[in-house]
Amino acid sequence: MDSSNNNNHVVFPDFELRPKDESQFLQDPLSRWANLKFALRVFRELMKGFRALHFVGPCITIFGSARFKEDHDYYKRAYEFGASIAKIGGTVMTGGGPGIMEAANRGAFESGGRSVGCNIFLPFEQNPNPYMHKWVTIKYFFVRKVLLLKYSYGFVVMPGGFGTMDELFETCTLIQTKTIRNFPVVVFGISYHEPLREFFQKMIDQKTITTDDMHLVLFTDDVQEGMEHILKYLKENYYRKPIKPSPWFFERRRVRNFSEK
Repeated sequence: MDSSNNNNHVVFPDFELRPKDESQFLQDPLSRWANLKFALRVFRELMKGFRALHFVGPCITIFGSARFKEDHDYYKRAYEFGASIAKIGGTVMTGGGPGIMEAANRGAFESGGRSVGCNIFLPFEQNPNPYMHKWVTIKYFFVRKVLLLKYSYGFVVMPGGFGTMDELFETCTLIQTKTIRNFPVVVFGISYHEPLREFFQKMIDQKTITTDDMHLVLFTDDVQEGMEHILKYLKENYYRKPIKPSPWFFERRRVRNFSEK
C-alpha cells in the first residue's frame, strides 16, 4: 500500500520556525515575558498533540533506536511486534522516525492495523517514516514523552540509545509511583540489555527499588512471550471509557477497543 498519498497524515511544517535562542531557557533566568512566551509555546505543542492524537487509541508504544537498518534482526522483531499488536486490534505508536520505529509502524501498517507516530524535530535521523496513518511533529522532548505515554496501555522497549533508555526509565518511574497503573513493559533483547537487568537487580539488592517495582517488566527474546505478557495485563486491567465525538470540533470517529480492527 502506497502511503505517500494518504490524506490522514497530520503535518505541522511550522516546526522549522523554532527560535534559534530557545535552548537558552535552561541556562540563565529569562524575563517574565520570555518565560510566559515559552510556557505558551509548550501549551500550544501539547494542544497540537492532544488534538492530533485524540482518537488514535488504544495504543501500544514501541521504543527503540533510529539506527537499525531493514536487514537487522531487531528491525525484523520490531516489525513482528507491530504486526502482532495490529492483530489484537491495538494501534501501534512510535516516535515516528526510522529504524525500530519504522519497523514497528510498518508491521502494523502492512498488516492492516492502525499506525501512528509522535515525531521530534532533530537536525538528523528523525525524518517521519512512510508507514503511519497519522503523526504529529513536536519541538520538545518532554512534550513528546507525555504524548507517547498518554495514549498507551503497554510498552515495548527494543534496543536503543540514550533516548530509548530515557523513555524506559521514565515509564518505569511512572509505574513505580503509580502515576500509571498495571501497564506492562516488555524489554526485548536479553543479551543487549543484560547489563541493564544486572543494574536493576543491583538496585533491588541495595533497596533503592523493590521487587514489586519490577513485576510489570519482562525481559525476553521472544515476540510471542512479550505479546502474552502485554495481553495478560490488558485482559485483567484494560478499561477505556468511550469518548463521544464533538460536532463543535468536527469529530466523527469513536474510540476503538482492542478487539476491534
